[in-house]
Amino acid sequence: MGRILVVVPTYNECGNVERLCNAILGQGEEVEVLVVDDNSPDGTGGIVESLGREQPRVHLLRRQGKLGLGTAHVAGFRWALERNYELVVTMDADFSHPPDCIPDMVALSGECHVVIGSRYVPGGRHENWPLGRVLLSRLSNWVARTLLRLEPRDCTGAFRCFRKEALACIPLGNIRCRGYAFMEEMLWQCSGRGWRFGEVPITFVDRTEGTSKISISEVLGAVFTVLRLVFTPEGEKRSG
Repeated sequence: MGRILVVVPTYNECGNVERLCNAILGQGEEVEVLVVDDNSPDGTGGIVESLGREQPRVHLLRRQGKLGLGTAHVAGFRWALERNYELVVTMDADFSHPPDCIPDMVALSGECHVVIGSRYVPGGRHENWPLGRVLLSRLSNWVARTLLRLEPRDCTGAFRCFRKEALACIPLGNIRCRGYAFMEEMLWQCSGRGWRFGEVPITFVDRTEGTSKISISEVLGAVFTVLRLVFTPEGEKRSG
């Protein structure tokens, strides 16, 4: 197995980012971290910059402002492809995704082009989520799987592992969603290409530090994105 890059988008994650980077690095000597920070006013980028001076496997991509989760992932993918990493893992910065599941996802990537850290396969679950949020998540996944005909059980989570050759086939410039609905749009781009998808069960734990970035506008944006993709010609996936 070659080098692995874990891409972590951040905005105001000063209470989590150093602990998370250290936890990720603990998953193997071949694992590196790229924090894509949207110029967090709480100093998140500065913490990562200092950590990177001590640990060469920690990298910082600092952006000019709050440009959105989707564009942060795309920026991370491009950074990884330019530097020829074999695998790219994406995860949230708030410890809702357990870093110690990364080795299992990497192992399954030997058989699958895209591996998802999943709440909705046997062994996966939520922890400390209110009922309303659980129902909204399940409904969002059902809509995505039904209308977009996506294969994975967990279509809305950000904990994913991509092979280099899979990412290289995606026309990243065609991805329009800037917010959380990027997760569905990215899987829509991945679908229908003959790739194998795999899912590793995870326990998704609600954050204990910082504040959630999910809002009503994000939920409405996700609905709009799914409807837009339903009526997008399949051929658009192939054109870069």
